[in-house]
Amino acid sequence: MQIELYEIKIRDIVDGYVDSQENGVVGYGGKLNIRPAFQREFVYKEKQRNAVIETVVKGFPLNVMYWVDDEKGGFELLDGQQRTISICQYVNGDFSLDSRAFHNLTKSEQDQILDYTLMVYICNGTDKEKLDWFEIINIAGVQLKQQELNNAIYTGEWLTDAKRYFSKNGCVAYLLANKYLNGEVNRQDYLETALRWISARDGYTIKDYMSVHQHDSHATPLWQYFQSVVNWVQTIFPKYRKEMKGLEWGLMYNKYGNNVYNPQELEQKIVLLMQDDDVTKRSGIYEYLLSGNEKHLNIRAFTDNQKRQAYERQQGICPHCVAEHREKTHYEIDEMEADHITPWCEGGKTSVENCQMLCKEHNRRKSNK
Repeated sequence: MQIELYEIKIRDIVDGYVDSQENGVVGYGGKLNIRPAFQREFVYKEKQRNAVIETVVKGFPLNVMYWVDDEKGGFELLDGQQRTISICQYVNGDFSLDSRAFHNLTKSEQDQILDYTLMVYICNGTDKEKLDWFEIINIAGVQLKQQELNNAIYTGEWLTDAKRYFSKNGCVAYLLANKYLNGEVNRQDYLETALRWISARDGYTIKDYMSVHQHDSHATPLWQYFQSVVNWVQTIFPKYRKEMKGLEWGLMYNKYGNNVYNPQELEQKIVLLMQDDDVTKRSGIYEYLLSGNEKHLNIRAFTDNQKRQAYERQQGICPHCVAEHREKTHYEIDEMEADHITPWCEGGKTSVENCQMLCKEHNRRKSNK
C-alpha cells in the first residue's frame, strides 16, 4: 500500500461541497466523497464543531486526515469526516461562531480560513489493506462502532437499501420500533440489531449474513423479518411497559415464535410478576413467560441471616439425607445451600419461614443445577 502526505487548502475542499441526505456529502470539486457508505453520519456536538473552526481561525494545526484514492479519479474520506463537514458547513453558512457567520467576516478573515492548509495522507491499496489501516487510525477520535466497520466491507445495493430502512433519522424501523430498541439509528445500532436477530435465526454471524447478501439488489427479506418480530411482540404483549425496551426480541421470536400464547393470560401473569418482590429482574418477565425458565427473573436469594436461622433451626441436618438414611446427615453451614421449601413457582416466598438448608448434592439435584 502506498501512502503519501499532501497539503490541501480549505478553499479546495469546500469547492463543489454538496450535502445530500440520500447521496451523502461531496467536496473538492466533486472528487472527494466526504461521507462514503462506511462512514457514520455527522455526529459532532456543537462544542466539538466549534472547536474545529476556532482551531482553523487561530491557525493552530488540526490532526491529519486520511483519504483513499478510489482509482477512478476521485477520493473517499477515510478519517476526518467530522472535521471536514464542520469546516464545509461553516463556510457554507450552516452555523455561526461567536454570532458571526462566514459571510459576516471580512474578506481577509475569509481568506485566512480558506487558505488554511490541511495535512492529508492519501493511500492506495487493496480493500483489505485499506480496512486494516482504517481500524488502526479509528482508535483515535469518535470511534466507529463495529457495524459501521462492517458496512465498510459489505457495501453495495443491498446495504444501501438496508440503510434506507434502518439507518436514517425518522426511518421506518425507528417509527415502528423505537420503543423496543436501544441505540442510535444513525450510528447503525438499529441495523446491527436487526442483523443480529436474523443472523441468529439462520445460524450466521452478522458478517456472514452480510457477506451472503452483499450483492442482493434489495434488503426486503430483512425488513419483512424485522416487521414480523415487532408484530409478534405487539400481538402477544399488547400492553407496553418500559421494561420491554432493549430486550432481544428477535432472538425470542426465533425460539418461541411458532408457539401459541394467550395474550390475556400473559398480561394477567405480568401484572402479578411485576408486583412480586422476589422478582429482581422485571425485564426478564417476558422471556420467563415464553420459556418457563426462572433464571430470567433473578429470583431474590436468601440472605445470609435467613440461611443462618434455617441452619440453626435444623441443627445442621439435611432432611433429604435423613430421608434417604444416609450415614452423613450433619454438615457445616458452608457445606449447605439454601432452598425454597415451597418452590417460588408454586407461590413460595423468599422468607426465613420458607427456607431450608440442604447439602449441596441434594440442593443441586432438586434444582437440576
